[in-house]
Amino acid sequence: MSSSPTDQQLVARAREGDQLAFELLVRKYQHKVFKLIMRYVRDMDEAMDLTQETFIKAWKALGSFRGESAFYTWIYRIAVNTVKNHLVSVQRQPYTVDLDADETDQYAAEPGLTDADTPEGETLGRELHRVVMQAIHDLPEDLRTAITLRELEGLSYEEIAEVMGCPIGTVRSRIFRAREAIDKRLQPLLG
Repeated sequence: MSSSPTDQQLVARAREGDQLAFELLVRKYQHKVFKLIMRYVRDMDEAMDLTQETFIKAWKALGSFRGESAFYTWIYRIAVNTVKNHLVSVQRQPYTVDLDADETDQYAAEPGLTDADTPEGETLGRELHRVVMQAIHDLPEDLRTAITLRELEGLSYEEIAEVMGCPIGTVRSRIFRAREAIDKRLQPLLG
């Protein structure tokens, strides 16, 4: 029984010019990178182009990857920077971040948020979702990126620090401030 090569092994082989090894990394992470980029641009063709651009940049910069972080943390950082640069170049703000159906399970444990069987519950649920998404959209870019990577992408504080190029303490502060701003917007709805 042969085991799959690790990311580190694939990176080492790719650095030696093994394109198949890099292709395996692309296949492993392209969906996650695409999903991350779609949170910012919302146009499928544009997101596909930016995903491809991300991996082209990664291939060209592979020699500078020191392996101090996980490969996917490094590729996420490239993706975030690629999207930011693209949005600046077209002078556009990122679209609101939406929750995927499989990500809403984490909210099921919240009391009072699961009874959507009544018209009032459905209306409140839609309004809560709208307010949260608008609150995220209205955050400054550094707070929006931090909360998106933590709550919607599921990255650890260490991974977010690597992606954003800042200390973990800064990440914790940004996430705290983002949550505080979102909570403030929710207070009128939750009484």
